[in-house]
Amino acid sequence: MGSSSDWDVMRLAAEILTEFSVPFEAQVVSAHRMPDELFTYAEQARGRGLRAIIAGAGGAAHLPGMLAAKTPVPVLGVPVPSRHLQGVDSLHSIVQMPKGVPVATFAIGTAGAANAALFAVAMLAHDHPALREQLDAFRARQTEVARAMSAELSLDKPKP
Repeated sequence: MGSSSDWDVMRLAAEILTEFSVPFEAQVVSAHRMPDELFTYAEQARGRGLRAIIAGAGGAAHLPGMLAAKTPVPVLGVPVPSRHLQGVDSLHSIVQMPKGVPVATFAIGTAGAANAALFAVAMLAHDHPALREQLDAFRARQTEVARAMSAELSLDKPKP
């Protein structure tokens, strides 16, 4: 992430990856304050065995795009809500990458962080049957939760 203040959002990605026992690293690599470290991180990502990078950033949100420019590893961008523009600025910065430098872009905030992690799990599950089974079970649980919501909708319930 671009700053430790992004952790409240990016923690959701870490929680999902932990749930699926997918190893990950969480660290701050600021595009603006640590460009040399950012380039080194990106350039070494494939050699270190990284299969995807989930990059959360707020404000100008250059982190995902700069990572994508410096590594062939897929970059999954998560716009972090900003104080003034609620993350719309971050979303625009991440989603508007020039042709040839792709960044998969997710929703603003915690939903985006969780979905980026689930997307990474789905990418990894393609080659790992046990992980694919975990993902299928997760999705089945999601379906059951959604079905249960219908049971909660009734006009016969007493009003509080």
